[in-house]
Amino acid sequence: MSKYSFNISGKKIFIAGHNGMVGSAVLRKLSNENCIIQTAERSELDLMNQKEVSLWFEKNKPDVVLLCAAKVGGIYANNKFPVDFLYNNLTIQTNIISESFKNDVKKLVFLGSSCIYPRDCEQPMSEKSLLTGSLESTNEWYAIAKIAGIKLCQAYRKQYKKDYISAMPTNLYGPGDNYDLSSSHVIPALLRKCHEAKINKEESMEVWGTGTVKREFLHVDDCADAIIHLLKFYSGSEQVNIGTGTDITIKELTKTIQKVIDYDGGIKFDSSKPDGTPRKLLDTSKINSLGWSPKISLEKGLKKVYEDFVK
Repeated sequence: MSKYSFNISGKKIFIAGHNGMVGSAVLRKLSNENCIIQTAERSELDLMNQKEVSLWFEKNKPDVVLLCAAKVGGIYANNKFPVDFLYNNLTIQTNIISESFKNDVKKLVFLGSSCIYPRDCEQPMSEKSLLTGSLESTNEWYAIAKIAGIKLCQAYRKQYKKDYISAMPTNLYGPGDNYDLSSSHVIPALLRKCHEAKINKEESMEVWGTGTVKREFLHVDDCADAIIHLLKFYSGSEQVNIGTGTDITIKELTKTIQKVIDYDGGIKFDSSKPDGTPRKLLDTSKINSLGWSPKISLEKGLKKVYEDFVK
């Protein structure tokens, strides 16, 4: 059987959400390719506005769409703003996917998240686990929106034979991350807390939860590399996991961050705060079989990110 290949040379590629952490990493990665990159600033294109999205697609006619735009955040934000995480994401992705169809986009990559899998999923979580159990309550709004996006891509493939694929990254970190403690994910939150504890010469730093839950982390540059790899070498209905295939407890992660920042204080775990899903490790055998694997180790990636944070 011949290996699937999609040639992006000379093609117009629209990166929706190019200013976000993932989108900007994809933009950096694509700039080394022989293609025409299309972007739109928020001031010129509101992805929540169907009419604006429609007019933009009619005018710019992209060949490829990389759907990296999303409303994202950590446990606190997901719990506090459920409407934002469900409605905004449903609206953005529906606008872009439907206009891609109307304007004959040749290939679309929809970006989801590992939170689409059931809370008590068998570990590591394979692509087959989708919709086999209940979601984690602290991020179900975001997860339901992303599952709807996967299903919409599958529907266009089934009904109209469109080459729309979905990629599901694990927890990401990297340059351009959000360090606001009320809405950030775990790595930027811990980096900021640890940095401030060091600067203020505090005896210890506070960490949400028990520290026992396990998480998998992928540098955003590795994620961008995987997205471009899937764009070129994958065409299928099933979503594809993007991760490292290894995980670490929050306690171990905190100690690694303390080492990177050179902070020798203690750690105070606040068990009154939610832990989230007990474990979230992706089965990455599918993307590995397609010839992709990550290159950036966690400690090396954290050092690089901390340098960016300090700047």
